[in-house]
Amino acid sequence: VHVQPNKAIVGENAFAHEAGIHQDRVLKEKLTYEIMRPEDIGRPSNKLVLGKHSGRAALAARLKDLGFDLAGPELDRTFKKFKDLADRKKEVFDEDLIAIVTDEATHVPETYQLEYLHVISGTSVVPSATVKLRKDGEVFQDSGVGDGPVDAVLAAIDAMTGMKGRLQDYALRAATSGKDAIGEVSVKVDFDGTVVSGKGASTDVIEASARAYLSALNRLVQPKSQRVKEVGP
Repeated sequence: VHVQPNKAIVGENAFAHEAGIHQDRVLKEKLTYEIMRPEDIGRPSNKLVLGKHSGRAALAARLKDLGFDLAGPELDRTFKKFKDLADRKKEVFDEDLIAIVTDEATHVPETYQLEYLHVISGTSVVPSATVKLRKDGEVFQDSGVGDGPVDAVLAAIDAMTGMKGRLQDYALRAATSGKDAIGEVSVKVDFDGTVVSGKGASTDVIEASARAYLSALNRLVQPKSQRVKEVGP
């Protein structure tokens, strides 16, 4: 017998909480919004539906359930990535959170930060890209063209930074499932004889490619004493 998700008590959404204020209160005291325990009717527990209305406390609690105990700046960066993703997806699932945390684990100090990305591509146009980068509080903008949208984006980045990289390896995989899956890009880039790797993730594979390239570039420009140990793709 099919049970409607919104059916009282027994429906899938009966003990689900999506609104940020509801999640915060349920985390502090379940009886605030639950007049009975889900365990009493055979349900394992309540469910926090993570989305654009979820707050930092709900995210931290879910990450802890998944085995990630984050706090301080690490949680701040993860929360920002979560909110960016939540603006694109109706619901953020556990596999999305794992992908975000995995991406954060390879984080390097961002000398160059991606501020804006716009790409034009198609069957009858020359692929072009406009990119804005932030460095030391100042925003730079440039454009590039290429054989494809990724090539155009990298050309724009090279024009701004003055460091031309050559892709030695490029790999794309779906880090999560579904049409709105997170794409994870891994690259190896040769900058004038120095080969560095980088990773980037986004629901937009072009953006993920740009972030992976910038990850490699940021690793390159770090002083040797401060470089993060590379994690290969």
